[in-house]
Amino acid sequence: MAPSRVLSNSVPNNMNSSPASSYAPPGTRLEIGAKKLVDRSLFFWCLLASLIALGTLGLSPQFIFLWDLWTTDPLRSIGMLIVPGSIVLILRLWRQSTWELQGTWWGLLPLGMAFYTIIFSEKLTFTWGSGLLRVIFLPIGLPICLYACGVILLFAGPRVCRRAWFPLALLLCVQPVPTAVVYLFDLPLQSFSAHIARSFATLIGFPPTSRELLKLMFTPDFGMFIAPGCDGMRGAVTLGYSALIVGYLKRVSIARWFLYVFGAVLLGHLFNLIRLCTLVLYYRIAVGHPTLESTAKQADYVIGGFLFLIAVVLFLWVVFRKEDNPTLMSDKSATRESAGTGKLRLIYPKVAAFASLVLIVVVPGLRAIQNSQESLAASIRNGKVTRKDLDDRLPKQLGEYRLIRAWQEQLGGLISIEDAAYRTDVSNEINLGIWLQPSEHSVRASWLVRGKSPEMRAARSFVTANGKLVSFDTAFYSDGVTDSLTGDVLCSPSSCRTSQVYEDGVHVGLIKPIDSSMLGTRSVSIFFVIQAPHIDAPDAAIQKDMLNECQTFLDKVDLNEISKRFQ
Repeated sequence: MAPSRVLSNSVPNNMNSSPASSYAPPGTRLEIGAKKLVDRSLFFWCLLASLIALGTLGLSPQFIFLWDLWTTDPLRSIGMLIVPGSIVLILRLWRQSTWELQGTWWGLLPLGMAFYTIIFSEKLTFTWGSGLLRVIFLPIGLPICLYACGVILLFAGPRVCRRAWFPLALLLCVQPVPTAVVYLFDLPLQSFSAHIARSFATLIGFPPTSRELLKLMFTPDFGMFIAPGCDGMRGAVTLGYSALIVGYLKRVSIARWFLYVFGAVLLGHLFNLIRLCTLVLYYRIAVGHPTLESTAKQADYVIGGFLFLIAVVLFLWVVFRKEDNPTLMSDKSATRESAGTGKLRLIYPKVAAFASLVLIVVVPGLRAIQNSQESLAASIRNGKVTRKDLDDRLPKQLGEYRLIRAWQEQLGGLISIEDAAYRTDVSNEINLGIWLQPSEHSVRASWLVRGKSPEMRAARSFVTANGKLVSFDTAFYSDGVTDSLTGDVLCSPSSCRTSQVYEDGVHVGLIKPIDSSMLGTRSVSIFFVIQAPHIDAPDAAIQKDMLNECQTFLDKVDLNEISKRFQ
């Protein structure tokens, strides 16, 4: 009996002989089932990631517009980092929720709205009233925000969407600097900063009065041109958005969050003033030394980069010198256990619905990308269009006005403007210009940067070829030597409208219109400039004569045909 007693004692008490609870060796059905579950989960995430990436093609007109904005406007170039930054923040929150899959069919609503606002955005805009105020209630990044919100709602669920409010709101800032900020703050600050630099030069006994010193300090040929972009707005915007994101991650109070952002923007402008004054000192030393004069631009970049690095380090030291209490954005549900990852068999119908929506918009999206790659601006960047090709697109005769010369202007090393001069034997010379880049352009804004303010600005209507009535944003200038009249308009091959950026009047818009990129067309900025020697007469009489002469010229100009030639 002893042996049997020893055998029975050798069996653990927590083991039973039931086949269902016994240990399953490798290769059993239990392990195979677990492997299949993992494979199905991996397949689902790969499929979902692929569909989300493919769905962004439906937003290609928006991304093309934004990419042109980011790459042609240094002030707004920080916007290209907002989209990936927002995606990282959203994935971070989703991971904290253990990749919760509690989606709702309501996610299809913002997804549909995102694609609708892209394709039919021109029909969602209207203008009302007169004055100098322009209001756009919904920003450029709205379709991108709606798309991200729809994906989160459809698959992750409302709880994750609520927690992701900040990165979703950040997508609305893909155009990081509104046009109103440029006109209300940027341009006046440029003038103020240039004044500070000149005043500092005078203070140290280096007044920029002589022609040579002005040529060294305030022209692009030598040194650094201190007028445009000299207010530190780029650095202030970069630090401001950094402070916005840091405040969110640290969960600081609203008051401290505001101080972070305000202090960062102020720090950017303050250090820029220090940069300008340091640059003046460099100019003081460089005068008379050709080697130093020829490297003034590089010296400015070194000084600006070093000071910006100091500003960033100082900002980070203030922000991270101690831990803050999470009094803002404390989501109590963040510490709770996830409600479950959901069952994949319940998610696949939503995947199928999302895939159907993606397939509807992917072809127009690909067509928009192709049209963008074949556009005139892309051909100019790739060197496929020569100066002669651009000149040949201009009409040689406009009624009695004949083309006497044509030339191009560059911006950032790229041909950006095609200019043409027309005249008759008895008329003044009238310049007709075409902005070649995808963004909008305004002569008035360009001249404002140069320190020229209009004596008059108003929306004026002119009758063009085929009897079409077209409204221009006009401005009149008189400096006592030359009188000038300018006008800007945006024209597609089918219609013309006053520039949405520089429009005179109260503009109440649901969303900023995007051109019909799906159809391969865009609105081209076209402008005229007429100049004449100043005469001793009232401004109103001079303006009237110039307007009449412009009407005589524009009466033979087919703006839609010109837009078609420069697509």
